[in-house]
Amino acid sequence: MIKEIRDWAVKLTECAGQSPEQAEMFAAKLEEYEDIQEELCYYYRHQNFLCRHQVAGYTVADLLVWQVDHFKAFLDRPDEMNRYDQDRLVWSAFHTMLEMKEHPERYQRKLQEETGTDFAGKY
Repeated sequence: MIKEIRDWAVKLTECAGQSPEQAEMFAAKLEEYEDIQEELCYYYRHQNFLCRHQVAGYTVADLLVWQVDHFKAFLDRPDEMNRYDQDRLVWSAFHTMLEMKEHPERYQRKLQEETGTDFAGKY
């Protein structure tokens, strides 16, 4: 990964409220997955999502939408709510994508269960 992107990934993590140690772990994890690096590089350059790569059937944009959509599940945990923090939303989407590489079933379940109430049959 080029230094400019690595440095930006570290800064994004810190702007998302994570520790410097978490920022280094995030950058190191990115170095393991070229597909997610490509997605992050595209976002860095275009402020938009490439969505060329998927993990367990989900793109980074799907994960970002999920971050916004399931905020109701976090209303009683405001420190974890990402809805109004762009840096935290973007970081969380990429972080979740990295985590899904190792634990896809855990996140697939969350993505299917922790949704909003905007579709028929939810309740």
